[in-house]
Amino acid sequence: MDKKKERMKELVDQLNLYAYHYYTLDDPIITDGEYDKLFDELVNLEKETDFVLPNSPTTRVGGEVLEGFEKHDHIANLYSLNKAQNLEQVRDFVRKVEELVHNYNQNHEDSLPTPEYTVELKFDGLTINLTYENGDLQMATTRGNGTTGEVITAQIRTIYSIPLSISSKELMEVQGEGLMPLSRLKEYNETHEVPLKNARNAAAGALRNLDPKVTAERHLTAYFYNVGYIENREFSSQEEIFSFLQENHFKTHPYLRIAKNSEEIEKYIHEIEEYRKEIDILTDGVVIKVNDIPTREKLGYTNRFPRWAIAYKFAPEEYSTVLKEVEWNVGRTGKITPTALLEPVEIGDVTVQRATLNNMDDIRRKKVRIHSRVWIRRSNDVIPEILGTVDDDEKNTEEIKAPEECPYCHTELIRDGVHYFCPNSMTCTPQLVSRMVHFASRNAMDIEGLSEKTCEKLLSVLDITRLGQLYDLTKEDLFQLPGFKEKKSQNLLNALEKSKNVALDHFLFAIGIPEVGEKSSFDLAQHFGSLENLRKASFSDLVEVEDVGPIMAKNILEFFSDEHIVHGIDELLSKGIQIENPKPVENSEKWDKTIVLTGALENYTRKELKELLQQKGASVTSSVSKNTDYVIVGKDPGSKYDKAKELGIEIIEEDNLDEFLKR
Repeated sequence: MDKKKERMKELVDQLNLYAYHYYTLDDPIITDGEYDKLFDELVNLEKETDFVLPNSPTTRVGGEVLEGFEKHDHIANLYSLNKAQNLEQVRDFVRKVEELVHNYNQNHEDSLPTPEYTVELKFDGLTINLTYENGDLQMATTRGNGTTGEVITAQIRTIYSIPLSISSKELMEVQGEGLMPLSRLKEYNETHEVPLKNARNAAAGALRNLDPKVTAERHLTAYFYNVGYIENREFSSQEEIFSFLQENHFKTHPYLRIAKNSEEIEKYIHEIEEYRKEIDILTDGVVIKVNDIPTREKLGYTNRFPRWAIAYKFAPEEYSTVLKEVEWNVGRTGKITPTALLEPVEIGDVTVQRATLNNMDDIRRKKVRIHSRVWIRRSNDVIPEILGTVDDDEKNTEEIKAPEECPYCHTELIRDGVHYFCPNSMTCTPQLVSRMVHFASRNAMDIEGLSEKTCEKLLSVLDITRLGQLYDLTKEDLFQLPGFKEKKSQNLLNALEKSKNVALDHFLFAIGIPEVGEKSSFDLAQHFGSLENLRKASFSDLVEVEDVGPIMAKNILEFFSDEHIVHGIDELLSKGIQIENPKPVENSEKWDKTIVLTGALENYTRKELKELLQQKGASVTSSVSKNTDYVIVGKDPGSKYDKAKELGIEIIEEDNLDEFLKR
């Protein structure tokens, strides 16, 4: 028994780590098949020992909520589904439902109907939960741990297929799946240097990105399939739920079949297995539900799953081939990622020659070596994944060595966790497009017209490899770019010239010091007063700044001591950039207040008001909490306004804003 409990603890620790990477970080370090095998082993041990550890993944629905997003409690719990690994388990599910219905009818006067089942696609994206009240979208969240999710309302609003208002006025929660169409994924990867790994990660990463612009860029869609909660209304069947969703302009997938028995369910499973190869969204299985809602209510739930539904997952397509070599690529954030180059192998109607490897830890865990025969899986992925080696024989194979320098600029790499990074963010070309886009963004140098597509053209056509070169551009240079004529070229040159006058905090944000965001840039500017003072600051000087801890201080010191970066900054300054140092905030004037802005303001832009408040010493944050002192509201304020009223926080209307600023 002791050995079994030790193994259970080991499994729980492993599975919780894997769940954290999969659900919270969207960076899986183990395949679904490997996870399921370990999970099933744990389930069997718990049955044998009649013992369950408090933190066992069998006792909960999902992963932990990611820090950095506002948390929100769902009105009704969002349950995950039990999985069927084969058709026999589907038949068992049907038999159990029929048995439960039969037993209920034997012991109750009211009888349940003969069970029938809906058969639907199992989408492979990110579950989303939308709250509507009085016909308007009030809140959007991820599933999170099933009870509490992450608020992603701003991200959801970028998905055009999701209605912002509906005809029904009841308070309700609607569930669906956020997805990136495969055609959109293909388009994205054709125009971006670093491809997205697959449609599932692309959708999850977009919806859980703090910048809604990233979400919008991926052109997501969403399919809806459930009303988890609705006030003062009951549904009779899954078909009625679908009709209700369609009436309210929610996107539902047209594939919905009604089956009367397991034979019909199996027929539809085989049908979907072929059908999913033709459609533009990623599916990895089939969802089977009891159609009748009153029957569902009587069948109820286990601790983790509804008894009236099950998910059948298709087996992944797995093949073996030889790994010829590993190519190291530089990502937009400087992360160095390995790609396996393979002997060509036919998987379905696709010839596969490349596969993903996540990092060196992943390579070592899977015992992958040059010239080894490896298992690969392709499940609608853009780049298939290596699952492991066929055998552990190291004869005639070579160790895959971790890179020591950047494959492009040859800068010595640094290691952070399981990943390697190129620290040369100023002149390393693969990083430059995103660096340029960030440099030109509104809260940085504010160079209107310097979009991502334009940056890519500058890089490929004009070989712009340093930020400083942007200020050497001429009209004749820009005429060489596709789509650039007189007006567009002149507008960009004007924007570049205008950007030469920049506030210190905006310049600090623009040059991209690791971990230093807008607020930290403002705090550093206020504390040191000039770029030169900051560049000369010691570790002890830096940690005196509010909210600058040891890690950020170390990043700042390393940034300003890197010769590539120093040269890049000096080059920028030589182009005539004039940095406006901040006016010091007098202690007698300083507002030690936390303020949130919501709604559209008529007399101020959000940027202007934020800077004005920061100049007075206030901290401007994005979410309302009990620590918020004031909420400034404009036209059409969102949920922040409601939360402020709920918490009793003082609300400043725009009509009273000028008086407020004189305090």
